[in-house]
Amino acid sequence: MTTGMRKGLTSYGDAEFSLFLRKAFIKAMGLSDDALARPIIGIADTYSDFNPCHGNVPKLVEAAKRGVMLAGGLPMAFPTISIHESFSHPTSMFLRNLMAMDTEEMVRAQPMDAVILIGGCDKTIPAQLMGAASVDLPAVVLPVGPMLVGHYKGEVLGACTDCRRLWARFRAGDIDAAEIEAVSGRLAPTAGTCMVMGTASTVACMTEALGMALPGTGTIPATHADRIRAAEACGTAAVRLAASGPRPSAVMTSAAFRNALIVLQAIGGSTNALIHFTAVAGRLGLEIDLEDFDRLGREVPVLVDLKPSGEHYMEHLHWAGGVPRLLRELPDMLDLSCITVTGETLGAAMANAEEVPGQTVIRARDAPIATGGGLAVLRGNLAPSSALLKRSAATASLLRHEGRAVVFDSIEDMTARIDDEALDVTREDVLVLRNAGPKGAPGMPEAGYIPIPRKLARQGVKDMVRISDARMSGTAFGTIVLHVAPEAAVGGPLALVRTGDRIRLDAEARRLDLLVDDAELAARRAGWRAPRMARRGYAALFQQHVMQADQGCDFDFCRKGGSD
Repeated sequence: MTTGMRKGLTSYGDAEFSLFLRKAFIKAMGLSDDALARPIIGIADTYSDFNPCHGNVPKLVEAAKRGVMLAGGLPMAFPTISIHESFSHPTSMFLRNLMAMDTEEMVRAQPMDAVILIGGCDKTIPAQLMGAASVDLPAVVLPVGPMLVGHYKGEVLGACTDCRRLWARFRAGDIDAAEIEAVSGRLAPTAGTCMVMGTASTVACMTEALGMALPGTGTIPATHADRIRAAEACGTAAVRLAASGPRPSAVMTSAAFRNALIVLQAIGGSTNALIHFTAVAGRLGLEIDLEDFDRLGREVPVLVDLKPSGEHYMEHLHWAGGVPRLLRELPDMLDLSCITVTGETLGAAMANAEEVPGQTVIRARDAPIATGGGLAVLRGNLAPSSALLKRSAATASLLRHEGRAVVFDSIEDMTARIDDEALDVTREDVLVLRNAGPKGAPGMPEAGYIPIPRKLARQGVKDMVRISDARMSGTAFGTIVLHVAPEAAVGGPLALVRTGDRIRLDAEARRLDLLVDDAELAARRAGWRAPRMARRGYAALFQQHVMQADQGCDFDFCRKGGSD
């Protein structure tokens, strides 16, 4: 097997000339023959001026390079697509698969014996894991880490759970424009990802539990010196991985994914994580069993007291012992024999966990934040394939609810009518948004957090049952049914709902049903027409090949085995 500078030579028809030319050009960087003879460790650099969450990446790259050189390797940083949630149109999810393809192809195309994947903001680590799974080159993930909390008038603030809470108060008229503007300057006070258990934090914790990140690195704050030291440790680990593995396929096994999904339930994590890890598993030819995932939800209590399901923030979880300490509450549920990128088992990471006397962020099994499923998989005639509900962030009284549907045909329709004083809506109704799924939007944006209509917000309404084929941010809260599959744009039952229909949600029974008889639904289906799809560019590629939410929204041709 070729390694180092001999790996993946450019095709000139003469291998020795290809090597000669490669070395001639790289020597322009001032590298010696001794340096060029070392194992090459790629470092995926995701820094961008459009990605404030990754503001610490240059320092992490520098520290990772130091770790590689201390271990006798040659570090080679290279840029990839960088995606930030708030700066990606129409949505970051639209670009996740593109970043995965970019990461995969750049790792394939350039000579490296192992790779360090630096990511953070929501879709970047999932994209990197997807790419790593496809290439199966030794890899270690380095999360950028969560930002520190903000403060405003004596109140602790966290992006973006508190941004949603305070924006809702602004919409209700409780906060004026000057105050909400002041709040906007306090919500994100440092570099790093959201400091609540949103998608970025969820994915970082799960990646650690999956075995693809070094123990403890899922929770270290972005601004702390420990994060820099973790980057150096990743550099050292990558050199060892280059020599002796294991490869991603040996780490990301079915048992390892199950461990990660157990942690997802225990942390009250983001609904988005299920889509992402389903996509990663699909790259390896593995399936995520939604029924098994729901059973885990019933068995695994929510133990981490973090917003939006609890009260604390990521820095508090870190100082409480982080993921290794959480694992100590779940040993009988986990497969502790799973190998991690350290070469040791997950059990070893758990054994080395720090014990913090008196901490209350990581609860004991007999004192959970919630039981019965942090995330629940729903089925029924409105969601034949599945839908997802974050029970731990929902209003208990709405978990069993029947109401009249108020339907919005698109995100644009919702935006135009949600605050119309003439909108016929009451607090008992069920808000329905469709054509916001993978193909319909396109890209399945985080529009599932349908705003409470302004006239109801002013009456003090804080939550309603909301249903869509979209996603929502992991930082959001409320009784919100998401990822309805099949989506409306491909003719799923959501396309047939009309305002005035009755919808029943029963979270305990895991049911989501449209109370309309089959004959009427058949008549409506006969009149349904598919929306027009894009005809050129990446949008056309996306809409033609993206899979449904329950399959991870990956491209069909990127899954192991590809499309027919």
